[in-house]
Amino acid sequence: MNKAKLLVVDDDRDLLDSVVMILEEEGYEVTAASGGKEALERLRLGSYDVVMSDIKMPGISGLELIQEIKAAGIETPIILMTAFVEVKTTIEAIRRNAFDFIIKPYDPQDLILAVEKAVRFNRLTMMEKDYRSSLEVTVEQRTRELNNALIIVKDLNNELLRRLTAAAECRDTDTASHLTRIGLYCRRLSEALGMSADFVDDIAFASALHDIGKIGIADGILLKPAALTKEEFEIMKSHAKIGGCMLKGSSNAKIMMAATVALRHHERWDGSGYPDGLSGEQIPLCARIVIICDQYDALMMKRPYKAPLGHGKTYEIITTGDGRTIPQHFDPEILEAFKRVALDFVDIFHSYQD
Repeated sequence: MNKAKLLVVDDDRDLLDSVVMILEEEGYEVTAASGGKEALERLRLGSYDVVMSDIKMPGISGLELIQEIKAAGIETPIILMTAFVEVKTTIEAIRRNAFDFIIKPYDPQDLILAVEKAVRFNRLTMMEKDYRSSLEVTVEQRTRELNNALIIVKDLNNELLRRLTAAAECRDTDTASHLTRIGLYCRRLSEALGMSADFVDDIAFASALHDIGKIGIADGILLKPAALTKEEFEIMKSHAKIGGCMLKGSSNAKIMMAATVALRHHERWDGSGYPDGLSGEQIPLCARIVIICDQYDALMMKRPYKAPLGHGKTYEIITTGDGRTIPQHFDPEILEAFKRVALDFVDIFHSYQD
């Protein structure tokens, strides 16, 4: 208990000197205050392990001193000294979180024991506070480390995505900007449909892998600079099942959606699509969004077998049809959302070119 700092408050000078002398002989560093006002000034200038105060003092009483100390955010344990124990006063002192009572006249050993308990309690409280502070720092550090690890994992996922899509690009006439635009179209259209932030992020990721299955299509068909024969087109259509098979089986939400998109992005609302002729809401929502985005970009792009179309013509074909493409291919709700944001599509198309 040596070197603990005590503040003793009493308006009776003789009693104050007596308490100070006893506690100093026990090795404590003791500061005396003759009243509550002086005690508060002392507390503003420094910290103490224990405060001992007479209850009944002129000006600021012991109970009022407790209230002032607690209001200042000081957690030092307070021992009250009193010559008369009244139930009402005792209850009020407990309510204000007094640590202990010393009854006057006091036995010096009782005084020393009460102070020892209070000092020990204060030091344990400080140790707990330091531990909590240290724990908070540790948790904050671990949280930063976890966040950094998550960023690394996310960057790794994005890197793998770029490399995976690059593998598809090497086998196709589509470009990186085409895949970027598809992701941006899908993001904008999903936002217009009021989808959740998670869905929007997932489909922006998944849509870039919609044609990954073309890796499995022979160059003679994939890169043919003319229209495909019926037999060749049947082979080309198998890229949907190849892509779905490549990506299936993951527990990652983004990859799961990518597998669905790869398999179903050629299914049409009216049931005329492939590979399984699904119709209406049998087709997953993500695939219903991707098909209209992919169709828009395909019409806008230059191909070996076709000239690029402008936005006006592309919009007309998607919304009214040209015989080969008709509005019935698309989910009516998604088609209406496309009409609302079509000007954003043309901005995206012109902003992202090779």
